[in-house]
Amino acid sequence: MIKSFIKASRLRTLPLSVSGVIVGSFLGNKDYLSTIGSSNFQNCYTCLLPISTSVFWLAILTAISFQVLSNFANDYGDGIKGIDKNREGEARMVSSGAISYRQMKLAIIVTTIISLFISILLIYVSFGKENFTYAFLFFILSLLSIAASIKYTVGKFAYGYSGFGDLFVFVFFGIVGVVGSYFLYTKQINFKVFLPAISIGLLSVAVLNLNNLRDIKSDKANNKITLVVKLGISNAKKYHYSLIIGAFLSAFWYVNLDFKTKYQLIFMLAFIPLAKNIRTVYYNKVPSELDSELKKVALSTFMFAILLGLSSIFG
Repeated sequence: MIKSFIKASRLRTLPLSVSGVIVGSFLGNKDYLSTIGSSNFQNCYTCLLPISTSVFWLAILTAISFQVLSNFANDYGDGIKGIDKNREGEARMVSSGAISYRQMKLAIIVTTIISLFISILLIYVSFGKENFTYAFLFFILSLLSIAASIKYTVGKFAYGYSGFGDLFVFVFFGIVGVVGSYFLYTKQINFKVFLPAISIGLLSVAVLNLNNLRDIKSDKANNKITLVVKLGISNAKKYHYSLIIGAFLSAFWYVNLDFKTKYQLIFMLAFIPLAKNIRTVYYNKVPSELDSELKKVALSTFMFAILLGLSSIFG
């Protein structure tokens, strides 16, 4: 049973879920330290790493808990609707019978409680009692994130079945993940940070787009109207190229705004496998064979997050 729940949590999706937090934390921690005395950290690059802060690890745990909740809910929702009976890729636990509907529903409830608890702890550590307004806004944001995680496939009006999955992934993985994490450190919004947030958002949508390209046959058969189903394979491929190219341009624009050293361009290394992914998608004739590409793009996004964070320190 434990192994089945581990499979249902889909560990390969977790690096993608924390990518936005990594970028936002790197940028936020650096800018916060610069406001309290940059001369103290001028020659101490390790001091600029956010991994020594409790905010970073609580934010990482929050992102992971939301992702696991989303994966459980997705397994449950698609299982109830019968979407997963003839799906490509890794097997789903509810549809395969490894986990019952009742057991998965209970897991969703428990994970929701855990996610909310970690979120509240993160909010308290970041804002304390003196920033009640910020704390309240982030609490509402946590509730919205939980709702979005569940409503992707669960319920009569699941947005993943009407082509809105891409928008929600872009907003929550990109904008909320990066800008929200940045705000936890600085207590302010820096509009330049929206550029790397857009990059993370677009790359996260690219992973979802690959998933929907792979599943287009079963989704059509089960009336799951994803954006890929609406666009068709040819246009969905063009859409995929634009997502990755747009992510690169947005990141390049961000680095160029405050360019000081060539080491700030190390983020470009993450786009080498992404460029290969574009080529693979272009020549692909059998959508089900794209399953292995999901992991590649997700890990490339994770690598991009780390490299972009490190490049900000070099800058």
